[in-house]
Amino acid sequence: MNSPVAVIGAGSWGTALALLLAGKGVNVRLWGHRHEHVAGIRQDRENKKYLPGYLFPPSLEPTESITEAVAGAGVVCMVVPSHGYRQVFSRVVDASAGGTLFISATKGIENDSLKTMTQVMGECLLSESLALSPVAPLAVLSGPSFAKEVAQNVPTAITIGCDDLQIAEELQKLFSTDSFRVYTSNDVVGLEFSGALKNIIAIAAGICDGLEFGTNARAALITRGLAEMTRLGIVLGAERQTFYGLSGLGDLVLTCTGALSRNRHVGIELGKGKSLDTILQSMSMVAEGVKTARSVYDLVQGLDVEMPILEQVYQILYRDKDCRTAVRDLLGRDLKSERS
Repeated sequence: MNSPVAVIGAGSWGTALALLLAGKGVNVRLWGHRHEHVAGIRQDRENKKYLPGYLFPPSLEPTESITEAVAGAGVVCMVVPSHGYRQVFSRVVDASAGGTLFISATKGIENDSLKTMTQVMGECLLSESLALSPVAPLAVLSGPSFAKEVAQNVPTAITIGCDDLQIAEELQKLFSTDSFRVYTSNDVVGLEFSGALKNIIAIAAGICDGLEFGTNARAALITRGLAEMTRLGIVLGAERQTFYGLSGLGDLVLTCTGALSRNRHVGIELGKGKSLDTILQSMSMVAEGVKTARSVYDLVQGLDVEMPILEQVYQILYRDKDCRTAVRDLLGRDLKSERS
């Protein structure tokens, strides 16, 4: 694959992926939406706002023009927060040529439509089908991967999923390095939902840490959170095994325990008694679990799926429920078998 790669989204994760590819000699265009931010990156050859300390190689070119970013690109990697994903991808589609491979590296669910990011991309591509024909199957990248550690070339393993395993294998080769190991999967639904749902559990784990409940509580949340994620995933058509893999258990453990986790940070601050608005205003990067909690709460209404951790996180985030009361209500439910 010799054509350029466009990375859409110049936050920490988009920058880390762009650096990874450019470090292999791939020509990468990194798109950001704010003029001042992109101008600073171009001048400094470094993303000082979101991923400071990692200089851009010559093959990595920042741009604020989507047209410039995707021109001639064989692969477009979307790393845009879920709330702006549809709008940005619609612009990407308008500027893209037929046969482009689109991959999502965003772990979230759109609030209004309750769709995953590949589902959002599918809708946008369908509306522009005359402009982009044929359209290759969509792909998703998911797994335990803090941006800073990827930029540091710390050993990392992730999964790339696509309905067409041949495309997944092409992307596997594109992203793999000596320190970044890539596995393939054809369970796109499972990869997207596990990647999104773990952020909700990470907020809950952070709340327990903020309340100083200790490691017993965190271990219980990770374990029961995985069961909760898996239950919903299976109902939605995902494979059970995906939730025991890198994008499920792997990313869940990372996000619930890692000091770099934005979602855990939100939970910690909530557990300390801070308001959600105050916490979010103090953060420069997006914690996807906040919006995903609302999306998933709306999604499960009417489904026969028990999700008690989601229920309490939603009540804390959007109904101002006291954290200690939420924990008491979670522990006070009817006793049952672990398999239920």
